[in-house]
Parts: sequence; structure tokens; C-alpha cells
Amino acid sequence: MPELPTGTVTFLFTDVEASTALAHRLPHDFQDVLVEHRSLVRAAVAERDGVEIDVRGDEFFVAFDDAAGAAHAAIATQRAISSHAWPKDAELRIRMGMHTGEAIYADKDYLGVDVHKAARICFAGHGGQILLSEATHELVPEELERRELGAYRLRGLPTPERIFQLVAPGLPHEFPALRGVDQDGDRPPALRVVLADDSVLLREGIALVLEHAGFEIVAQSDNADDLLREVDEHHPEVVVTDIRMPPGHADDGLRAAEEIRRKHPETAILVLSQYAEPAYARELLGTCTSSVGYLLKDRVSDLEGFADAVRRVADGEVVLDPEIQIEYDQTR
Repeated sequence: MPELPTGTVTFLFTDVEASTALAHRLPHDFQDVLVEHRSLVRAAVAERDGVEIDVRGDEFFVAFDDAAGAAHAAIATQRAISSHAWPKDAELRIRMGMHTGEAIYADKDYLGVDVHKAARICFAGHGGQILLSEATHELVPEELERRELGAYRLRGLPTPERIFQLVAPGLPHEFPALRGVDQDGDRPPALRVVLADDSVLLREGIALVLEHAGFEIVAQSDNADDLLREVDEHHPEVVVTDIRMPPGHADDGLRAAEEIRRKHPETAILVLSQYAEPAYARELLGTCTSSVGYLLKDRVSDLEGFADAVRRVADGEVVLDPEIQIEYDQTR
């Protein structure tokens, strides 16, 4: 592995847009498409001396010593993705976001607000789009064309961020409005949420959905042990957690949820899973009879429906994903 950048670093996040829908359209080819996508991203990143920090599913987290290298790698990646001969109906497109800030490296990972800002800028974009923070824009060479998109208050960050789009020949120029917008200040006190998932980009995406719906994300965790600490510190109204998480990468999130309910019975629990697991549903409902929910991660893409599920759990309801409900009923 190349030496990790230190000091001022440009963080780049990439994400395949609508990957769940793509997986359903390509039940037999999706794995090959995902692997080929990774190969194209890695080739462009390596050409510009980027360092791959993490790859999970269809997401990449990469660090560069300089903003120019990150920008050129992003353009090369988009060109490679758009010109590649994908299977019929693949329509693979990736969104990309970058931000330049101070590298804080600890526990085998980059940490800090600058990492979160890069991830949130990525999530604000659309497939085929390359977004930059103002800090990155100021360091990108003048010959690379940029378009200012305006100032946006990215969810959870205290000040608006001016966002720019890289414009390059051969790439799309026009996209829908960004997903991150100013929050309405005239809202009732927000329900406080602690969010846990070991995927940075998925966590940020869920946080954006919930904050846009009026919730307050008071803490985020990437492992079950830290989740327990954050709940002890913040006493949130709701915990949203993945089931499979570090440190054990098994059902650590479910175990943490059960521990939270024992110690904080007033806290609502919503667990997320990649697959329908009726055994987990039975176990969860065996220990929690109210203010609890179990949803598939696919439901996050239904923004209003997902936010409504969190509210219903906070209001004391039991919320089960329809697919889990069917399998749960069949195995009772």
C-alpha cells in the first residue's frame, strides 16, 4: 500500500448511483459489473498516486496529496465509466465528491469533519457529476473548468459550503439540483438520533435523509462498542443501527440494540439489514415489544417512508419491513 498522505489532504468519495435498483436489474451480472467498476476506479486513482483508504460494496474512499491529482483522477474515472461497454440495461453511473482539509489519521482510518464533509458533498450529487468544496476548488489548476453551484448548508455542518462542479469535455454538464439544502428553522424540537453503520457513505446518506426530515443526528458510530458509548453519553430518543458491524462483523449491532434497550428502555430502536433475517426479527421482538423496528436498507431510498418509519418507532410502534413481516409470519 502506498504511503498515506499527511498534512493537507484531498479526500475523494465515489458511489454508484441507484446501485440497489441496478442489482435487481442485473441479478446475474451485477457482481461482474461491480468488480469491473472497481477496476476502472482503481486504475484512474493509481495513475494520479491516490491512496485507497476504503472500498465497501459500490463505494470508494480515496486520499490524495494534492487537489489536482484528485480532480484529474475523478475526470478520468468518469470518462472510463461512461465509455465502458457495460451489459445491456446496466446504466452504471457514479457520483463523486471531494474536499481538501487536514488529515487526522487514527485507528487505521482518516477521521474528522473534513472526511464527513467530502462524503456529504458526494451524496449531494448525481451520477456522472463531480463536486468540489470551495477549499478544493481553490487548489485545482486554473485550466480545469469549474462551475459554481451555490452555497448549501450540508446537513449537520454549522456553516454553508460553496460547492463547485468540475466541467470536462466528454462528460455531462447538466444535472438536477443538489440534494443538500438549507433546513427550515421554524420546526419543533427535533428528535435526537444516534446512527451506527460501518459504511461512511451510507451513514451520511441516512443522516441527510433524517436531518432533512427534521431529526437531529447527535452522534455517528462505525462499530457497536462506540454506539453503546454514544448512547450512554447523549441519551437519544432513537437509535438507528445496522445489524452487522465491527468489531465482530456478525450481529454486533443487534446485540448493541438489545443492550441499549436494557439500559435505556425509553430509547426507540430501529435496526437495518441488507437481507431479510426472520430469526433476527424474532429475537428483537422477543426482547422489545414497543418502540422497535426492523427494515431492509433498500427502504432508505424511500425518503419519506423511511423518515416516517423512524417517527413511528419513536412514537412507540413496532415497524417491520414488509419482506421481513412475510418471512417472520411464515416461520412463527
